[in-house]
Amino acid sequence: MTQVKENNTVKVHYTGKLSDGQIFDSSEGKEPIEFTLGQGQIIPGFEKGLIDMKLNEKKTITIPEAEAYGPVNNQLIQEVQKNQLPQDMEPQVGMGLVSKTPDGREMNLLVIEVKDESIVVDGNHPLAGKDLIFDLEVVAIKDTEVTE
Repeated sequence: MTQVKENNTVKVHYTGKLSDGQIFDSSEGKEPIEFTLGQGQIIPGFEKGLIDMKLNEKKTITIPEAEAYGPVNNQLIQEVQKNQLPQDMEPQVGMGLVSKTPDGREMNLLVIEVKDESIVVDGNHPLAGKDLIFDLEVVAIKDTEVTE
């Protein structure tokens, strides 16, 4: 029977949960995700959990933060003076912002605190610092290795 291995392209149904059972993402009611292993398209622990799974197999995996979105990087939490924000902006906790880095890349930020003269923003991935649990089901395996 076919098993998932490096360089396969797979289609997977999944439900991602936090350790308290809260669901943060799911393919339920949608198309399964499709990607090729070994290309860095998904977090390492998700990919590692798929290796050796069989077609139509279901399993639950736990991914430690180091193999998910990593630990919280405190350097990505910064205070910004309100006078540096657009004048018409009324910042609120939970509001998403986009900032440009010096090299021109866009960075998503989350307002985590609003003070009188400043705001505190967090540039970490929302799932940084968290262990993740995924229910997986492999629904297709394509071998992308070229054989002669």
